[in-house]
Amino acid sequence: PYIVVFLNKADLVDDAELLELVEMEVRDLLSTYDFPGDDTPIIIGSARMALEGKDDNEMGTTAVKKLVETLDAYIPEPVRAVDQPFLMPIEDVFSISGRGTVVTGRIERGIVRVQDPLEIVGLRDT
Repeated sequence: PYIVVFLNKADLVDDAELLELVEMEVRDLLSTYDFPGDDTPIIIGSARMALEGKDDNEMGTTAVKKLVETLDAYIPEPVRAVDQPFLMPIEDVFSISGRGTVVTGRIERGIVRVQDPLEIVGLRDT
């Protein structure tokens, strides 16, 4: 299993030792749940500072950029049979006013593009 941790709201903590303690606790917790706690990337930052365009102590935009780079480098691309027909089991269905019906799921195989016609298997007129 792969996981990347972003410790948010670090701008609210004045004590660097406290941040280190929290990081150690997170690593222990990850190890408890069979993740590689010692090898898991942990990025410390502040989403609020990033949204405001601040970067004091590299906790704002720099931390979020580092998070994205770490995700790209650490999490492998899923292997999927793109040469087979598109298949996405539906996990949930939402009715959103102004948009219509929205389905969510995980693509098992194939490729879909905007405006591609799709067939919903198992859904028939009654």
